[in-house]
Amino acid sequence: MTYISPFHKDKTLSSVVSQLKKASKMHLAQAEIVQDHIDGSPVQKQKGGGTTKTCLPAAKIRSLSKKQREKLVNAKKSAGAKGKYKRSSKTNVKGARKKGATLRDWFEKEDWRRVDDPSKKCGE
Repeated sequence: MTYISPFHKDKTLSSVVSQLKKASKMHLAQAEIVQDHIDGSPVQKQKGGGTTKTCLPAAKIRSLSKKQREKLVNAKKSAGAKGKYKRSSKTNVKGARKKGATLRDWFEKEDWRRVDDPSKKCGE
């Protein structure tokens, strides 16, 4: 049987304590690295700019009822306030583009106005 002096026990315990402290610091550093990867992950969902302006061609705005215009504007404002990229697809407008028109024609040749205030051009 071997005899271990009390001094030797203290030295052993001291080394265990220092090893535990080093290990916890190492684990803390590793946890921070993992957290950085989680925070900067490209898998995260894209957040929108929170825009609240709703624009349509002036002719289409005139053809919408007041209730339809309010529903459209409220959906866009609600989505923008939440920081979402798009408003609900339930509020999509049908018939805003003439048959046979390309997207370029639609954007360049139409008089785009704000739905909430048609006296203002889109972007004002």
